[in-house]
Amino acid sequence: MARKDELGRQGEECAALFLAAAGYRVVERNWRCGQGEIDLVAELGGEVVFVEVKTRSGTRFGHPFEAITVAKLARLRRLAAAWCEQADARPARIRVDAIAVIIRPGTEPVIEHLTGVF
Repeated sequence: MARKDELGRQGEECAALFLAAAGYRVVERNWRCGQGEIDLVAELGGEVVFVEVKTRSGTRFGHPFEAITVAKLARLRRLAAAWCEQADARPARIRVDAIAVIIRPGTEPVIEHLTGVF
């Protein structure tokens, strides 16, 4: 497995643990369909939250949030609709969040959570 892929998996695990500690229930990880992938699907208080996770080993090449483009958010919104259709879910509210994880060797991961980004 490539170093980048392993870093991404570690970041998604950190994000899932972070959400769980904050009271969210993680419903899906790495949900895929023909249109793409949703990193995490979580639920909190009846609201379904679709989460894009970006992980970096530092900020030398920019903050992880900088990798989340408007096009990526639009695709995530379409994927959220596809997930709801496949899961036969009709949540009262949905939300798209972003989580940035910075994992530097020998230190605790730094996690930032932006709610309602789209």
